Amino acid sequence: MSTLKDAKVGSRVKVAKLNGEGAVKRRIMDMGITKGVEVYVRKVAPLGDPIEVEVRGYELSLRKADAEIIEVQ
Repeated sequence: MSTLKDAKVGSRVKVAKLNGEGAVKRRIMDMGITKGVEVYVRKVAPLGDPIEVEVRGYELSLRKADAEIIEVQ
């Protein structure tokens, strides 16, 4: 399964699973990224960090490390 880090700019993906645990997983869920939600990848910085996404109607920047624990389809 691919992760949000691997998603191409301009693509819409659906969150399948969050692999993190503890505070990291809780923080991502508090930002609105939960199983089944659709995420639009807006931009990726030149070195790949951070990744700007749109989720639930607002824009959000994620670190590459956080994007790696979000499995998408």
